[in-house]
Amino acid sequence: MHSGHHHSRGFSLLWRLIGRDEGHGHKPGHSQAHAEHDYAAEHNHANHSQHAGHAAGSNYDAHNHSAHTAEYTTTRIPRVVFVGNPNVGKSTLFNAILGADAAVMNAPGTTVMIESGELTYTDPATNRKENWELVDTPGTASFASMSPDEEVAAQTALGWGSHPDPQVLVITIDATAPSRGFYLLSQAIDSGVAPVVALTMADLAHQPEGIEQRISAALENIPVVSVDGRTGKGVEQLLAHIHRQIHNPVLTSAPAVDPLPGEEAFATSGWDGVRTWLRRNADRRFQWASWLLTAIGYGEAGEESEASEGVHTSEAAETAATDQAINTSKVKTASPALATHLTLSDRIDAVLLHPVWGIIIFLAVMYLVFEATTAVAQPIVDFIDNQVRGVLNSGADWLNWQIAGQQGLDSWVHSLVVDGLIDGIITVLTYVPPMAMVFVMLYLLEDTGYLSRAAFVMNRTMRLIGLDGRAFLPLVVGFGCNLPALAATRTLPDERQRIMTGLLIPFTSCSARLSVYVVLAFAFFRKNAGIAIFAMYVISLVVIVLIGLILRRTQFSDLKNQPFVIALPHYHIPRAKLMVVSVAKRLWNFIRGASSAIMSMLLVIWLLSAIPVSGTLAGHSAQNPEINTANASAEPVQDSFGKVSRVEDSLYGTIAQSVAPVFAPAGFGNWQATAALMSGFVAKEVVVGSLSQAYHADASDSGSRDLSSALRESFDKSSNGHPQAAALAFMVFTLAYTPCLATVVEEKRLFGRKIAAETVIIGLLVAYILAVAIFQIGVLL
Repeated sequence: MHSGHHHSRGFSLLWRLIGRDEGHGHKPGHSQAHAEHDYAAEHNHANHSQHAGHAAGSNYDAHNHSAHTAEYTTTRIPRVVFVGNPNVGKSTLFNAILGADAAVMNAPGTTVMIESGELTYTDPATNRKENWELVDTPGTASFASMSPDEEVAAQTALGWGSHPDPQVLVITIDATAPSRGFYLLSQAIDSGVAPVVALTMADLAHQPEGIEQRISAALENIPVVSVDGRTGKGVEQLLAHIHRQIHNPVLTSAPAVDPLPGEEAFATSGWDGVRTWLRRNADRRFQWASWLLTAIGYGEAGEESEASEGVHTSEAAETAATDQAINTSKVKTASPALATHLTLSDRIDAVLLHPVWGIIIFLAVMYLVFEATTAVAQPIVDFIDNQVRGVLNSGADWLNWQIAGQQGLDSWVHSLVVDGLIDGIITVLTYVPPMAMVFVMLYLLEDTGYLSRAAFVMNRTMRLIGLDGRAFLPLVVGFGCNLPALAATRTLPDERQRIMTGLLIPFTSCSARLSVYVVLAFAFFRKNAGIAIFAMYVISLVVIVLIGLILRRTQFSDLKNQPFVIALPHYHIPRAKLMVVSVAKRLWNFIRGASSAIMSMLLVIWLLSAIPVSGTLAGHSAQNPEINTANASAEPVQDSFGKVSRVEDSLYGTIAQSVAPVFAPAGFGNWQATAALMSGFVAKEVVVGSLSQAYHADASDSGSRDLSSALRESFDKSSNGHPQAAALAFMVFTLAYTPCLATVVEEKRLFGRKIAAETVIIGLLVAYILAVAIFQIGVLL
């Protein structure tokens, strides 16, 4: 760990270690090979910006790829593959070209997600149209990959295995740190595929004037173009270069180092054998990158500085040379000016990446995120739950009257529409405002460049449990949804780290749980709802650390710390248009995935609620003597299908009542809360809808106020006068218990049946212990 000006200067030079060796003033020859000097870069999630459309008069039109499944196209249209380091704007550029028309799919034979889309390009000279397939790959520092995502990137770029051969490789390079992109560029040149170099952030480069021409001249006129995926600048020129490379490819007359092995080597030796071969000549690739830096005027040969002055790393990054066989005792800085001048970014990083203030700021930022979410979203949720529900219920009443009056249908049709369909629709709609706010806040954190810095800040904490900042990024994704968080574990190079991270992800408070927090917080802690919701996320982090410590000392005692190197993106001012497109796409994906689970589960709940338990009469409950006493004078009327007088007399209520006593020590031993938790096993999104059905909150027009009052009354009885402690215990149980069924299925697919079962068992035990402890402590206080 550095101090003083070295400490600050290193923040913006974090990645200078990659792609650099001792300086050389000439293009290196084919010297003796050495061990690979190759870092596996952390795949960052900050490049999800989308471009909504294209400029008027553009020569291209994007539309969805014909295959929306996990299959590649079998057509023979030209294939253009985008490759590049993480955090260089590659995905932003890709989305600027295709907009929202890219289809997400699995790479063949893997669970690694890539994006693919078809582009219609019009040649301005001939006005002839042609279609291309564009493919975006995960970020990688080298084709000698380590993680599954990077392996897919390499094989897609090289056209090996089940991947079709590409006609053009678009190598995206950050012009402010070109050295780390030049290493990958040397491999791309040696692949034999026609290259096009796309320079991002060229206006921020050390010597921006003529940088494209200098690089192109050094590479024997390989096309180079400056682009900005955020504004669309340079996209037309990039497509024109791709068009020329498809029809009249320009290649270097000699390889940068050595031609890469062909697919025959892949078929014979497998990927491990090819990866070993690729690592043989790493030294010469670093020398080639150093030569190219000098050729374009970035520094002079012999200008060296200690590695500690050229990079900023976490505590374990100094061990990277030993752990990954990388000789980094001295590295050459790309720009002496950058190494001696403190930028505004450096000064900001000095605070945000501080080991103490950085964590405090991170917690403050997260609090503001969820405070803003509740402040903005809750009035909209109230409007939906009151006004929209009333309108839909009135329409359902009119429709039922028309049907029943003219055809004599039973009233269960009305119950199905109101208690099943309408309640499901309202439940889905009430998720939209808080989910939209969460996605807006996450986008702002990503696009400003803060999210990667949060991972760096949390690296020291993650080290306590045997992981590092790389594992924090999947955990951050888990606060949005556990499913993509599990997919993000593929970026971790170590299998044991992936499994342990997979066990911890279900304890991240996903966005589906947020709806439960909002309802309970506004019902029991209305004046401090934001604090109550924020507390759930703090508890989530604490639980992750505690469970991680236990796993680290038991099941994962053999886990070794891995070196942690992460690219810190430049700070950006988010663009409103890109944010709207990105948030809309995420929100639509959430609604599309959640609505089916919500609607189907609520219909199942309705069906169980419509089935009377044999022998029950209206107003009688075998499990709840208080109800019997209160309704002793009620006329005994036999229930029938769709005409169950009280939900607790249905099959649904009876099952819940039999389980409810288990939760009495936690203060919410009532059948309604138990039934909601049972529904949550399928999807946490349906917990609120289940509560609404169980309490008959949808039976009147007063909406959420009825649900809130019903919750307060029920929890007050079940907790013997401690409703807030019981509500907090319920919220914590919802946070920690078994994740949704889809997450468990994904755990089984990625890590096996044993790990999936362990996830379920650990979640239930931890949730129950925490809920009981919180309630009992609350009672004492």
